[in-house]
Parts: sequence; structure tokens; C-alpha cells
Amino acid sequence: MDPREDISQSIDAAKGEILHLSHQIHQHPEPKFEEYFACDLLTRAIRGLGLEVQAGTGGLPTAFRAEFGAAGPTVAILAEYDALPNGHSCGHNLIAGAALAAVAGLAAIRHKLPGRIVLVGTPAEEGGGGKITLLDKGAFQGVDAALMAHPFDSEFCSMPALATQHLRITFHGRAAHAAVAPWDGASALSAVVQTFQSVDAARLHLRDGSRVHGVITNGGQAVNIIPELTQCEFLARATTSAYAAEIANRIVRCAEAAASATDTRMEHQLIGGYKNMINNRAMAQLYARHSAALGVPSPEAPPGMPTGSTDMGDISHAIPSIHPLFQISDPGKGNCHEDAFVGYADSERGYNAMIRVAKAMALTAYDLLVNPQALAAAKSEFAAHREK
Repeated sequence: MDPREDISQSIDAAKGEILHLSHQIHQHPEPKFEEYFACDLLTRAIRGLGLEVQAGTGGLPTAFRAEFGAAGPTVAILAEYDALPNGHSCGHNLIAGAALAAVAGLAAIRHKLPGRIVLVGTPAEEGGGGKITLLDKGAFQGVDAALMAHPFDSEFCSMPALATQHLRITFHGRAAHAAVAPWDGASALSAVVQTFQSVDAARLHLRDGSRVHGVITNGGQAVNIIPELTQCEFLARATTSAYAAEIANRIVRCAEAAASATDTRMEHQLIGGYKNMINNRAMAQLYARHSAALGVPSPEAPPGMPTGSTDMGDISHAIPSIHPLFQISDPGKGNCHEDAFVGYADSERGYNAMIRVAKAMALTAYDLLVNPQALAAAKSEFAAHREK
């Protein structure tokens, strides 16, 4: 039998167990860095495939790493499994299931592989940058290519993810009785409000494709006291890390001006940031061919398509990478981070797409191992992009 048929049949054979696992993760949503239930389920399932698992990879308690195969080229498949405050509204339970299913298919032919497969469990994609920590700690050392897939309301073999800069801004004012002696106070809340107004005014002048959004995380202590301490956070997004940093600097200048105008003191810190996604077209075209053969065309995402951000972008700057999007909802009927998407992530449509995408990923990884020209093309494209 063709090894590719073995891979697909093994994924089908594991479908029931993997759907159950993905459903369990969906029913027990866990925030970034607290994915203990999901991590335990996944590591036990991997051991059930006869593979060894390294837990606590990179010093992260909810990260893990498993590898198998022979000496040679190495391809990593990445799993995500953290949730948002409204549950799995980004469908990470499907990402975890797809990665596990792909590995189940490849593990079935582990003794025939002319290279290695690495499964990396990556916590805290939603704002925690788990992949960045794992990258810095050497979890991707020796990996030649990396891939994962994300549920969406459309089907694409690439994702034009934006770079981010995440700012936390704190204002220090002076408390005073708001009725008896408001003139003795300096309102830290006024500083926050002025900052938001100035940032809103600046939006007109940002380059196309850029985004800025923020929240007030502390608006004051009591309604009858002039607020002496307030805090807010902003996320600046852009097509490049350099421009995201430029936008973040402009936000800081808005906050500095607000502090000056309100007689308050401002502090700021950069609490995180992701790089833009470099989609490796050579790898994406391999994936697209397998997706089409499985009955679903997966074109490249159109330029300028509205998108989010991911720490997979940082991986793509270090290793040839792809981050395909797979459809589990109809456009306009529910998108990532929306409440409706929670239901799609636990639907028959979502689980069927998860298994199909697992096959496309596994077959893409297999091609990269058995076809030296395919991996060479991916590496050549990656090198050329880095030289720009």
C-alpha cells in the first residue's frame, strides 16, 4: 500500500477518539498558560500512539514535545489548545485535534519515514506568546519546516497575519473628594479618556491594513473620589513589526500628551508582541494540492484580507512555515472570537473539516520528508525572503 494511503486510513481509524478528545477540550476551556486539562488529554493520547512525550517543554508547564522517525529532515506540526474568556471562540480545540490526527497518521508509518516528525504543544497563543518562549528556549532547534492550521469562515492555504505591539499604560493622579474639593485632585481617568480620544483621532492617518484597539482595565476606585490610578491596554497591528512599533510609539505620545494636559504622571510598558506571518508559498502550494485532492480548494488568501495576529508569525521568521485557514462557518455567520464561533468549533462540520485538514497537513509533512526538492524549494524561498 502507498504510505499516503496508510496515513489517511490511520487518521480515519483514529477519528472517533480524536473527535472525543477535541470535544472534551471544547467543553473545558482554559485560558493562556492554564491549559492543564487539555495538555493532559493530549499527552496521554500521544503516549497511546506509542510515542514518548517531553512535558514542560521550554519551562512552560502546559507545553509538550514528541518526536519520531529517522535521522534526516525534520518537520514540526504545532498544536494550540488555549481558550478565550468566552470559550473556544477561536476553535483551538480543532487545532489540537487536527495536529494530533496528523501525527496519528504519520506515526502509523514511523518506521518508513526518511526523516523526523515533531509534535509541539504550544500554549498561550491568545496573548501569551507561548511559541515565542518555545522558540527562544530551543524547542524548534533542528526543525526544517513547521505547519499548523486554524479554523475560520473561509478556506485558504495562507494567512496574512499582522504584527502586533501590546502596550499597558498606567496613569497616576491625585485623589480628592469629588464634591468637597475636586480642585485638589488630578484625574487619572481624564488622562485615560483623553488618550483614547487622541488615539481615535490618529487612526485616520494610519496606513491601510493597520489596526488599533484598546480597553480600560482600571477606570478608578470610587465614583465620589477623583481617580488617582487608572490603567488601559492597547494592541497595535500592522503588516510589519516595524510599523506596528511605530504605531505603538504614537500611542505612547498620545498618552504623554494626555498626562501633560491632566497634570498626571504616565508609565508604559510593552507587554508583548507578535511578528507578521511569512507564508511559505512552496509549502502552501503542497498543502493546497492535498486539500484539493480531498475535495476542498484552498487558494492563497487575497492581499489586504482582514485578519488577526498569531505567534506563529514569529515561527515563520525563524523556519519555513504555513498557517492555513479551514472553513467551519459561512462568511458573515460567525467569525473567530465571536460567541457564535464557539458553537461552530463543536459542530459536525467543524470536526469533519478538522479530520480533512489533518490529512492535508500530514501528507504535506510527508512530502517534505520524502521529496528533497520540495523541502529545498521551501528553504530557498525562506532564505530569499530573509535577504530582502
